[in-house]
Amino acid sequence: MSAPNVAVLGATGVVGREMVKVLEQRELPVGRLKLLASPRSAGTTLTFRGEEHTVEAVTPGGFDGIDIALFSAGAGISREWAPIAAERGAIVIDNSSAWRMDDAVPLVVPEVNPEHATERPKGIIANPNCSTIQMVVALAPLHREQRIRRIVVATYQAISGSGASAVDAFEAQAKAVSAGQPVEHGELKGQLAGNLLMHWTPDEASGYQEEELKMVYETRKILGDAELRVSPTAVRVPVINGHAEAITLEFGSPMSPQRARELLEKAPGVEVVDDFMGGVYPQPVAASGTDPVYVGRIREDVGNPGGLQMWVVSDNLRKGAALNAVQIAEQLLA
Repeated sequence: MSAPNVAVLGATGVVGREMVKVLEQRELPVGRLKLLASPRSAGTTLTFRGEEHTVEAVTPGGFDGIDIALFSAGAGISREWAPIAAERGAIVIDNSSAWRMDDAVPLVVPEVNPEHATERPKGIIANPNCSTIQMVVALAPLHREQRIRRIVVATYQAISGSGASAVDAFEAQAKAVSAGQPVEHGELKGQLAGNLLMHWTPDEASGYQEEELKMVYETRKILGDAELRVSPTAVRVPVINGHAEAITLEFGSPMSPQRARELLEKAPGVEVVDDFMGGVYPQPVAASGTDPVYVGRIREDVGNPGGLQMWVVSDNLRKGAALNAVQIAEQLLA
């Protein structure tokens, strides 16, 4: 495939806009770009390679002649429109949760399991959850060397993962707190300014949140290990952009921090930032707007010798969403 025609559904959203930006920055060959969204967003203009493009309301005919369709418009819209786009000949790369656990849909992180993208019976490839993506990029090189038996992970998730309205709500909260005024919860469903929240959809049967369970099942699918034990806790923190994760690993056989560091320094998509004694470790403020998954604080687990602990940070809008989708498109072209 050369100079494919590309559509972006959800183009006016935070991730959709980032997809357009990443397409331009990475110079993906694009014959024709079509920007699609809901009728209420139609008419908005976005710039791509110096030219203004008008966003159109999504219709079945909007996918005619499209080779690659990047979706970031929510699970309900993806369930409705991804099969339509695929029927009209597009390969759909979907950023929602709609298709991730469908056995007929590959769940792909190009640095980890690129071969899975070649088998796509429904014409759809799923982008994993943002927290899962950065974690598996960091863990796959270690898992290949020495099988990981258990992952304990606590996420520190940035507000941008909930969209622009959540960022606006947080900024309003911060101003209210600073002025000593009442705080409106708004899109955040709680006070995040000066606080932490766990307000994803709860799963009553398990006591976990859907955001946490995604990390369990998606990690197993991507790494191809149904027996992998994953124990997650997801937390929303008052950071605008850049997710962080504290990860504890148990292996089948011991792995030293030195060996882990060697593997990660050679791993695609990973940048080791690890001089903790010198005050150097991954931070969201430095990761925001960049592509790598940053790994630091690589150390032996003091509570389980032979295991490891590490700190992983990445831009959740880029590698956690838009960049990963565009990298899948690049892989299809290659």
